[in-house]
Amino acid sequence: MQQTNRYWLNSYPQGVPHDIDPEQFGSLTELIEDSFERNRDRPFSVCMERWMTYGQLDAHSKALGAWLQSKGLPAGSRVAIMLPNIPQFAVTMAAVLRAGYTCVNVNPLYTSRELAHQLKDSGATAIVILENFGHTLEEVIDQTEVKHVVVASMGDLLGFWFGRWITFAVRHLARLVPSFRLPRSESRTVTHFKKALAEGETLSLKALPQSLDSIAFLQYTGGTTGLSKGAVLTHRNIVAAILQAEAWFTPALAKVGDVRRINSIAALPLYHIFALTLCLLAIRWGSHLTLVPNPRDIGKFIQTLKQRPFHMLPAVNTLFNALMQHPQFKSVDFSHLHVSQAGGMAASEGTAKQWQKLTGCAMVEGWGMSETCAIGTNNPVTATVFSGTIGLPLPGIDIAIKDDDGLDQVPGKSGEICIRGPNVMTGYFNQDGETSTAFTADGFMRTGDIGIMDGQGYVRIVDRKKDMIIVSGFNVFPNELENVISMCPGVVECAAIGVPDSMQGESIKIYVVKDTPLLTEEDVSRYCRENLTGYKVPKYIEFRDELPKSNVGKILRRELRAGK
Repeated sequence: MQQTNRYWLNSYPQGVPHDIDPEQFGSLTELIEDSFERNRDRPFSVCMERWMTYGQLDAHSKALGAWLQSKGLPAGSRVAIMLPNIPQFAVTMAAVLRAGYTCVNVNPLYTSRELAHQLKDSGATAIVILENFGHTLEEVIDQTEVKHVVVASMGDLLGFWFGRWITFAVRHLARLVPSFRLPRSESRTVTHFKKALAEGETLSLKALPQSLDSIAFLQYTGGTTGLSKGAVLTHRNIVAAILQAEAWFTPALAKVGDVRRINSIAALPLYHIFALTLCLLAIRWGSHLTLVPNPRDIGKFIQTLKQRPFHMLPAVNTLFNALMQHPQFKSVDFSHLHVSQAGGMAASEGTAKQWQKLTGCAMVEGWGMSETCAIGTNNPVTATVFSGTIGLPLPGIDIAIKDDDGLDQVPGKSGEICIRGPNVMTGYFNQDGETSTAFTADGFMRTGDIGIMDGQGYVRIVDRKKDMIIVSGFNVFPNELENVISMCPGVVECAAIGVPDSMQGESIKIYVVKDTPLLTEEDVSRYCRENLTGYKVPKYIEFRDELPKSNVGKILRRELRAGK
């Protein structure tokens, strides 16, 4: 493979290596088990002030992995994980990997339609799910290949008495567990999480063959056809991303001394690639995570931040904003904060300046995708001011700015940002056509972002080639919205665009042509709420007599964005 001129290496902070070597591990499982062995007595996570050590994570994941194997799942089977930021997530993720299977992360807030597609597309034969979302699974399970369901309760790993109280409060006081029924049969088992652990403790976890080329995760992302598709992330991809993140973040955390003392705040959802990669980085370091199950409750989030010193805070721009607007924000001690990592959506200069003024820690913006294990470019973590760029390519990564013919552009000239490296996915699951169009002849993945790289290697995004909308760090593809909304009774056709939003980055606006005067905005909005995850529900709805189209009948979203 042709080597690019990595002139950006001259801009690297002192001590950051130019490359990484994923071959030092035989698999991601080997990296995880190495950490368990070295850090057995150290804390891994704290959730609601209940701690879990690496030794406990090791034991729990070994038991759950053995239980999964006892169900006769063949090597490489896909296991869905539908959990929020609670201790059960890391236990399940490690169990699936150690058992020789593939993790399929699922957004717990998915509607039944979205869940059905992901389970069917991935071919998942088992799922670990929080009982709060059991009613969604009940609606679709008969359409899927799922044969084994493990149902977790909120307090399962929070201690006997406290855990029972939390589960009771979630079920009966907050009433966050709608009733559901998942009937057992000869072809389907339904087991409580704690029972699966207990049964697994009597079994032995078998070491199944794995390599760096084995599939570790199917990470679902938006699709141009309107259906999400699974990015195939191998053990090599994930190990590379962990080592790239470790190399990049280490200079900023030198002040901490022993990296195992680092406390990283896990408020972003762990099913999302951004938080998932940082969770795995914590395992690599042997450091610990502060789990925040509900970051929307800013008051409780701030109380969590006040419990003890923290060193890394990854967030999207909207979360940084929400924190600063809370009256208790200034009571938080930020003296130990060394990395304020922004990603998932564009970070605004105003938010960054205010954050640095209030915390004393510069906001560092990075860029990546599900397809790249969240790793791509990042500003140096030793930066003292916000740059307004998405930074430099990380170790082992090549970034090329290409024109429509696939030719590399010179520094300062815009083109599509294309990426190549050991962290980049191998393709889309069972989507050969999508995979072939995603890569250039010289092995770069097309990202759909239009950018410029300057003479020092810093990249700036100037536009998006795709029509993707980014709402609070989540990618929303107009095709999916249009496919769903077009099924709403009374809708003839529709189009979705993103409009600027000072809080969310972008909000969704849809234009609708209807065939009955009885159809109202509330009718359309209600249909969307029933069929789309919350962040995909349009904020604005506008009825029109017709939509702008090309001479071949294609709806022109760009004209709608221009106000035509």
